[in-house]
Amino acid sequence: MTGTLYLVATPIGNLADASPRSLDTLRAADLVACEDTRTSAKLLAHFGIGARTVALHEHNERTAAKALIEALRQGKKVALISDAGTPALSDPGAWLVAQAHAAGIPVSPVAGPSAAAAAISAAGFPASRFLFAGFLPAQASARRKALEALDLPCPVVIYEAPHRVRETLADLAARFPGREIVIARELSKKFEEVARMPLAAARGWLEARPEREQGEFVLVLAPGEERPAAVVDAERVLDVLLAALPPSEAAKLAARITGQPKAALYKKALARAK
Repeated sequence: MTGTLYLVATPIGNLADASPRSLDTLRAADLVACEDTRTSAKLLAHFGIGARTVALHEHNERTAAKALIEALRQGKKVALISDAGTPALSDPGAWLVAQAHAAGIPVSPVAGPSAAAAAISAAGFPASRFLFAGFLPAQASARRKALEALDLPCPVVIYEAPHRVRETLADLAARFPGREIVIARELSKKFEEVARMPLAAARGWLEARPEREQGEFVLVLAPGEERPAAVVDAERVLDVLLAALPPSEAAKLAARITGQPKAALYKKALARAK
């Protein structure tokens, strides 16, 4: 029998957020795959967990995954953790998980802290759905281009590093004037702040106190307006196509373009052809 790959969520700041189940899973693991073994060693030592650790990060994930899959095939229990929060979510691990599925190895998530979920719950925006955008590109031009795809009628969750947060807020304000933003920094930690404001005021809020440009940031962009779906005039499309195609072909192509039933369009095409 193979072992099981456990995806164990760890605290994003406050160690009291570690669940009993997550600690039991780490204690029972034969191997704990860590984004950074030095960071994880502090967490494990705090709870008196002496599991063997191995590094699995963005630079060695495929090599490390191969060895871990072999250990799982031999019946070992492997726990995957990131530096903080839920593994494989804007962190390494997805490749290992995909390989485990491909090998028929059980994958079990041990749910727990997530900075994205914490921020969206504290934002106060309607969130029956939301987009997790993760980290935006570091280069300014690429970041501004990426923002074009985030004009959505639902909240958007963005992770940002402290040395780029000022620039990102400026780009958001320029692209989405009139929108609100929630800035969540140092979630669950001693100096946690969650503030909601117009985007135009965000940089001022950030610069009001020097320490606000430190720590880990989650930004939640307010949803944009719902746009009605574009209505395509099926009969007009059909008339254009009939000028160059026989009725059957025109109806077939018009149905693909407009989403209208091909049979109904074919009847109209025959009537127009007569």
